[in-house]
Amino acid sequence: MINAKISGIASYLPDYVLTNDELSHMVDTNDEWITGRVGIKERRILKKDVGSSYMGIQAVTRLLEQTGTSADDIDLLICATSNPDYRFPSTASVIIHGCGLEKRCYGYDIQAACAGFIVAAQDATAYIRSGIYRKVIVVCAEKMSSMVNYSDRATCPLFGDGAAAILLEPTTDGIGFIDAVFHVDGSGLENLVYKAGGSANPTTTATVEAGEHFLYQEGRAVYRHAVIDMLTATQEVMKRNDLTVDTIDWLVPHQANLRIIEAVGSRLGINPDKVLVNIEYVGNTSAASIPLCLDQNKQRLHAGDRVVLTAFGAGFTWGASYLIWSL
Repeated sequence: MINAKISGIASYLPDYVLTNDELSHMVDTNDEWITGRVGIKERRILKKDVGSSYMGIQAVTRLLEQTGTSADDIDLLICATSNPDYRFPSTASVIIHGCGLEKRCYGYDIQAACAGFIVAAQDATAYIRSGIYRKVIVVCAEKMSSMVNYSDRATCPLFGDGAAAILLEPTTDGIGFIDAVFHVDGSGLENLVYKAGGSANPTTTATVEAGEHFLYQEGRAVYRHAVIDMLTATQEVMKRNDLTVDTIDWLVPHQANLRIIEAVGSRLGINPDKVLVNIEYVGNTSAASIPLCLDQNKQRLHAGDRVVLTAFGAGFTWGASYLIWSL
């Protein structure tokens, strides 16, 4: 059976570091409060007057360089983002142009919120298994700072900016992305939403004055659903593939909140040493969080390792993927 294996991974983080101490001068908060509730010490912020595509271009350029892949060989680029440069055209098209991939590469955006990476990877895997494409890039680029209200102490400490990209290619060696499960429940809309600027609530002077052009979150509801849904999705994909907490090598959860990660790991009964975490120094980078975490921990991963990825995001949308590491 043809699977899609990860043949390369790269990431990009902006230079500017927004610390908890600096945040405490912007909003009524402090390091102890933030660290105790979400486990974040600092996050990276893109200070340039550019969009998410800028970070995506950096990540994809690094990916091509590190893998020695020609831009002319890429068949498809899928961009997962909740912070597109524009309502149209797609951010994927901007990244393709910025990386010189136009000769043969098609591309499009997907919007699956914080689950964007695992959803895009599943799309890419389906294309490769079908034989339609052979070399596919999945890039996740999130300028979360563009939608954060820095006077809202409940949300502004959580989010950071960043991008990460993987190259997927076909394999018949029994490695790569093996299986995935996904779910969506649109009743979660009111708990995690960007209220204005879309067709349901177009931008007006009133929406701007009401502060509706920022991310809105009901923290308790999101926490509860994230723990339960990431846990059950992980259990579902493990059961389908005869995996146990002893036979998987790594669990890589979406880096939304350290307390959510700890709760999922504890209820799953997995050794904390098997759970990859990088949220302390990058915050929640939405769709980019899982591939960023993989890239930053790739020295700990070995070919043949069994890895389970799980994520939860707005919608609500959530799921889990099982892959056998190939680098």
